Amino acid sequence: MPGKSTSVGGEEHQKEIWSQEEFTERLKDVGRSYYHDKHPYHIKMHEGALSREQIQGWVANRYYYQKSVPIKDAAILSNLPSRELRREWIGRIIDHDGTHGQDGGIEAWLRLGEAVGLSREEIVQEERVVPGVRFAVDAYVNFARTKPWIEAVASSLTELFSPDLIFKRMKVMERLYPWIDSTGFEYFQNRLSQAPRDSNTALKFVLTYCHSPAEQQKAVEALRFKCDVLWVQLDAIEKAYPINA
Repeated sequence: MPGKSTSVGGEEHQKEIWSQEEFTERLKDVGRSYYHDKHPYHIKMHEGALSREQIQGWVANRYYYQKSVPIKDAAILSNLPSRELRREWIGRIIDHDGTHGQDGGIEAWLRLGEAVGLSREEIVQEERVVPGVRFAVDAYVNFARTKPWIEAVASSLTELFSPDLIFKRMKVMERLYPWIDSTGFEYFQNRLSQAPRDSNTALKFVLTYCHSPAEQQKAVEALRFKCDVLWVQLDAIEKAYPINA
């Protein structure tokens, strides 16, 4: 039987535990409403309306997020309560950091930076990272370190929504930004297979280990928080590189 929710003063109060199907839909509803694919910066990007400087600004700032993802995942890993769960999670860190002899996502992002005309040195030195991006990303890492592990896992479920955005972004950049060297798109190509795998794992954890209405609601709120983190990053980038300038 589906769980019931009531709204009091604009705040939702869940009275019964949701079925796995309804819980999944509640999580997906967050993405449908709040994921950053709806942000004006992404909309302009997908219209081919961003300048070279704006694309470079986005890539340079997004690097700070990319390099922080394995730190976030290591924080979650340290809080997972069993080796079985840790075995399933640890691959995320390797995906981004790579291993000896095999590059990971951070290296692929640096190659994207070079493809849009940035030097590797200025990306790594974070010369263009604006305070709002740094603050939002650090808040996300802190969330992963300090919140109950199941909430931190739930916050990663933006991966449910990312493959469609990544596929669209890659095709748009190839078609509307021909000055970008296509060899820089390796990061996007890799995430098309990694993100669905990762989201399936995280969703399995959340559906299995949220045992009460309160825990389910906290998971939904954690995912909303992550959407806010991604949105705020674009707000900060848009302020530094105005799209209507």
